[in-house]
Amino acid sequence: MTSEIVAHAREQGRNLLTEIEAKAILEDAGIPTTSARLATSPDEAARIAGEIGYPAVLKVVSADIVHKSDSGGVALGLSDEAAVRAAYEQILASVAAAEPGARIDGVAVQAMARPATEVIVGVSRDPQYGPLLMFGLGGVYVEVLKDVSFRLIPITPRDAHQMVREIKSRPLLEGYRSREPASLEALEQLLLAVSNLVEAHPEIEQLDLNPVLAYRDGVLAVDARAYLSPSPPSL
Repeated sequence: MTSEIVAHAREQGRNLLTEIEAKAILEDAGIPTTSARLATSPDEAARIAGEIGYPAVLKVVSADIVHKSDSGGVALGLSDEAAVRAAYEQILASVAAAEPGARIDGVAVQAMARPATEVIVGVSRDPQYGPLLMFGLGGVYVEVLKDVSFRLIPITPRDAHQMVREIKSRPLLEGYRSREPASLEALEQLLLAVSNLVEAHPEIEQLDLNPVLAYRDGVLAVDARAYLSPSPPSL
């Protein structure tokens, strides 16, 4: 499936995959996500939301829009069909105003996940050393404090074990006050799966899983962004 998605994007001259495509690649690699389904009308969005279950989340689907929230392209916590239909119309109107030249495929419909500790996993490519894997807590910890760990891909199980435990904010993963502890083993498996995915598909230039919700019994990638290289690189 991953190769087919990459080929389809290249045929269309796109380097940025849609969230639906990025999540399909993650699921193909065995990484749990809030699966997204495309809706091209308010009625279709309401039908999908009814099948997935409420509360629902809508996100604009466009390969021309990188930051969906900044364009008004995200609606959270929708509780019924009426709210979904209204959100669909509002998203399209907001995005058209903010990004008038963007091509819009529709809206992704997905279930809203229960809260948990947020982590971020990213992949970038260094011109000299190749793909680099990053791990850290989300929010202020990565944006301001730069509390992250790095390894070159491919990583080993020992690398994954160390990456999860060497960040300064690790105590938050282990449970703090009323915060649910995260499964460090599940985070290790996530890092290994991302490493294996990028090693198997060197055409993936950049990958951002932000946020990933870390639970006591597993992980869930809530949002994903993937960029392809302009031409297939060699490792």
